[in-house]
Amino acid sequence: MTPVSRRRSTLQILLLSAGFFVLVAISVASVFLVNKAREDNSWVVHTVEVESQVANLLVDIRRAESATRAYLLTSAPQYLSEYQSAAAGIPAALNHLQMMTVDNPAQVANAAKLKAAVEQRLAEFALGIERVKNNDVATSIDILRKGTSTEAVEAIARIGRDLRTEEDRLLAMRTATADRTQVLASSVTIAGSCMVLALAALSLVLLRQSSRARDEAEARLRDSNVNLETIVDERTADLREANEEIQRFAYIVSHDLRSPLVNIMGFTSELEELRGDIFKRIATLNRFVSLAPAMEDATDVAEPELEGSDKQLSDDFNESLGFIKSSIAKMDRLISAILNLTREGRREFKAERIDLRELIDGIVKTVAHQAVEANATIEVGALPNLVSDRLALEQIFSNLIDNALKYLKDGVPGEIAIEGRTKLGFAIFEVTDNGRGIDPKDHQRIFDLFRRAGTQDKPGQGIGLAHVRALVRRLGGTMSVASELHSGSTFTVTLPVNWSGKQRDKES
Repeated sequence: MTPVSRRRSTLQILLLSAGFFVLVAISVASVFLVNKAREDNSWVVHTVEVESQVANLLVDIRRAESATRAYLLTSAPQYLSEYQSAAAGIPAALNHLQMMTVDNPAQVANAAKLKAAVEQRLAEFALGIERVKNNDVATSIDILRKGTSTEAVEAIARIGRDLRTEEDRLLAMRTATADRTQVLASSVTIAGSCMVLALAALSLVLLRQSSRARDEAEARLRDSNVNLETIVDERTADLREANEEIQRFAYIVSHDLRSPLVNIMGFTSELEELRGDIFKRIATLNRFVSLAPAMEDATDVAEPELEGSDKQLSDDFNESLGFIKSSIAKMDRLISAILNLTREGRREFKAERIDLRELIDGIVKTVAHQAVEANATIEVGALPNLVSDRLALEQIFSNLIDNALKYLKDGVPGEIAIEGRTKLGFAIFEVTDNGRGIDPKDHQRIFDLFRRAGTQDKPGQGIGLAHVRALVRRLGGTMSVASELHSGSTFTVTLPVNWSGKQRDKES
């Protein structure tokens, strides 16, 4: 990722974080302000309700006063009933007013004063009505005339004005507070919305830049892929050509090496025959010199035994010839192995469906005598079928089984197991033994051509595992080993279940 891309990604993350925090802040502030506005409006409504309660209470008092006056003047029963109806609700209204004004100490005091004045006025009404009932109408009317300016009437009027004045003040203050809260809530909402819109606009700008950058990167990637495919095709063709050239070179070199090797082998045989003649003549000459110097024909005399330095020279000569012949034989085996590898590299693989259990069983039967001699058992587990090259598979598993038998521990019954399973379109095979094991530092070495590991007490040229790995690669698979010294080995071969005949075939 380029520095510009990293900065753009960081800025996008910061914008998203800022947008999230702005939304959270707006939500919290909106909830708070809505609750505050609801509370302020409730106080405004409460003030209106108090004013309404005061007005209703004063109306009830006036109704009671009017009903009392009418009853005093007419003594009609309906006015008495109207008075009783009006007066019955006044105490409850006073108590309700006191409860509604408990939040304001000034109103609490006014409500208490109003209650005392109203109770005094109701007592005056009750006294006048009682006199009417006692047929003292003249006295009641006289008291009524004088009662229009009594202290209770003035107190009720004054206290009512004080109550209304205080509530008007509270109404104005609470209305202003509610209005400010509404304005603040609107401001916060508008400001938050503007911030969100600004962040959204900036995010869109960055998104468009990122989209353009992505499109440009994809275009460059497509161009790079096209160029890479071209380069890969060219490199593959070069590699294939170089591989074929190496195979041709190896074939030519191996073929050409056979001519001098055959000559060396021929001259070595002649030298061996010449050695017999030379030392026979030396022995005969020594005998003739010591026993019969006058004899003319030494061919009729039996070949004498060599003695002393002549015998030592003969033994040295024989040993040298033995080394030469051993080296020639080894050279011949190596040349044959190289020729076989080059021939195998030129062979075209053919994909076919293979019953791998049948194939492994056939290999096990061919090495049955070796297993008996090595006191070993070979267990074949479940094996998946494959579409692959039959000859290549035979060579792979034959070599692995043969190595497992060859490198068992002396004096320990051999146990060799072959198992397989499938995973994600590949077949995984494991060839496990309880043999000598391989030092971890030699795990890679054993797959190199002409390289061997451990004690070299078994015949071989060091090409088997290299050949096996090359075959596995040509079949589109991989090969690995897990082993410790004296703890056995497990060779794992992974191959495609359905090999198309193209994977790595031409490139290996």
